[in-house]
Amino acid sequence: MNPESVDLIATDPPFNKGRDFHATPDSLASGARFQDRWSWERDVHREWVDDITDDHPGVMTVIQGARTSYGDDTGAFLCFMAVRLLAMRRVLKPTGSIYLHCDPTASHYLKQLMDAVFGRRNFVNEIIWHYRKWAAGKYTFQRNHDIILFYGKSHTRKRTFNQLFMDRAPSALRRFGTEKIVSGHDADGKRVPSTVSGQSEGVRQDDVWDFNRVAPIKQIYPTEKPIPLYERMIRASSNEGDVVCDPFAGCATTLVAAEKLQRQWVGMDIWAGAHKLVEERMRDITGLFGKVTFTADPPVRTDDGDTAAPFLRVKVKIKEPEGPRWTRAQMYEHLLDQHGPRCQGCDRTFDDPRYLELDHNTPRSDGGINHISNRILLCGPCNRLKSNTRPLSGLRRENRKRGYMKPDAQDLAPLGKPLFALSAL
Repeated sequence: MNPESVDLIATDPPFNKGRDFHATPDSLASGARFQDRWSWERDVHREWVDDITDDHPGVMTVIQGARTSYGDDTGAFLCFMAVRLLAMRRVLKPTGSIYLHCDPTASHYLKQLMDAVFGRRNFVNEIIWHYRKWAAGKYTFQRNHDIILFYGKSHTRKRTFNQLFMDRAPSALRRFGTEKIVSGHDADGKRVPSTVSGQSEGVRQDDVWDFNRVAPIKQIYPTEKPIPLYERMIRASSNEGDVVCDPFAGCATTLVAAEKLQRQWVGMDIWAGAHKLVEERMRDITGLFGKVTFTADPPVRTDDGDTAAPFLRVKVKIKEPEGPRWTRAQMYEHLLDQHGPRCQGCDRTFDDPRYLELDHNTPRSDGGINHISNRILLCGPCNRLKSNTRPLSGLRRENRKRGYMKPDAQDLAPLGKPLFALSAL
């Protein structure tokens, strides 16, 4: 999908609960299921790690922190979510919002990830969905809530938001009825509320939402959510005719809610039979029949295909050289073979090559490409000093100024140019 083509994303991804859910109660025999347990070796693609490391360094910091603190399974789950959240941010319009549904086992990890992807200043609300269910757990408080993380694509004033209202508390109704309440002060400065003529809309909606967990219609998925829950998100953050997207469409709750509220919608799901379920629920709940377009082929993007974080987006688009794309590991090994375990920023040689890190000669923010022709090896201190702003030549000048260069360093190549010949490829 092209950038800025969606008004609202409301989605319910896997929660990292460490178990598998079946698509439908009778679908196990046909193999329809989706995974909710994670492994770094099995579930993380090398291209994901390379792309996030090069173009979204803040996101990779969150992922690596989770791997260190909580284990590879949590890191794998966040990497799986990161590549999708980055795509979600790209397709959202500047006025758009995202509601990410999760539970307390994953919400704290996902909030850090969404801060890195959307920016912590674009965090709007942590919504508590409170519900009741059969009592369980003798030695804990009842676990009767999920979390919905609400972020905007842009600043508050640009974001689409329709104020919703809830009923007044019984005590306020007894005292003031349904008339509008205004706030005043007496001679001593004490706040004294009073009423004026006119019907009040109620109290502004708060961030604790009470909905029954079991929908009024028969549940198809064990994780199915009530339609009114998603209708509230859609009413608040979109208008009629807007495009609502759910990248984890599942049993079509978001799509049905969007259709009922006269929004356009698009859903994706990894289960090949999901579109049949969408059509069935649309027909049974909304009466929509014969108007659903299904395709197993991905849409063709007509933009420039840029996926980098905004602050790393290149100022001048440069096409990378033709040929197979190398992984970061392949580039690292090639540079070691070219000139050994030497930092190109301070000219120090290390006995252990693990002290060296792959970086860009010309920074991504200045138009540098991810190709091997723009790669260098730096030690950790040099890489941090270079950051995302200096080219290699600027790093070496700064190292000389601070006295960080190896005392007997000799420039083995012109500053700012990679220390190998392209003919070596």
